[in-house]
Amino acid sequence: MKQNVDVQVVLATPADMEDFFDDASEAAEQFNFIVHVLYDRADEDISVSSMERLFQYCWETWHRYPDLTDIDEDELLDWVDHTLATWDDADNQNNL
Repeated sequence: MKQNVDVQVVLATPADMEDFFDDASEAAEQFNFIVHVLYDRADEDISVSSMERLFQYCWETWHRYPDLTDIDEDELLDWVDHTLATWDDADNQNNL
């Protein structure tokens, strides 16, 4: 159940992003937006391990993505929706 996952431990700080972005604060805000939307839109009954793997996938996908700060929220929402719609633990476990 996703309510057993503490989203706060997944959120990025500017210090987490400063090695990859000129504006580390903006990059952290963008990343945290994705994390919050991912959490909010995930099924209520998603397992803790699945939610944690989704967060890990999100981190691996975005924390070094050079254009993260240039992507608008609608595109990020589309990425979250697509990720949740196509997520399969068995297929994605090996991608982490």
